[in-house]
Amino acid sequence: MRIVKEIPHERYKIQLHQYNSKYILKIELGQYEQSYKINELDIEDANAIDNMLSEEFLQNCLKRFLTMRRDWEKAFDSIKNNQ
Repeated sequence: MRIVKEIPHERYKIQLHQYNSKYILKIELGQYEQSYKINELDIEDANAIDNMLSEEFLQNCLKRFLTMRRDWEKAFDSIKNNQ
């Protein structure tokens, strides 16, 4: 897997990778990561992915990150309570 580019953002670390005829968009916030696989044939070129990163899309990513954190904290608390 190779990094095609990094997309600057004030909140997230966003990287675009290429692997097995797919682009893999990785969005990271702290210890959490979301990834999206896009077939190379489905888009014109890698630069088209920048246009997909709308404010609405990134806001929805934030909501998922918050849900991921709540789920993780709940799971982690259950381990601590069973010790």
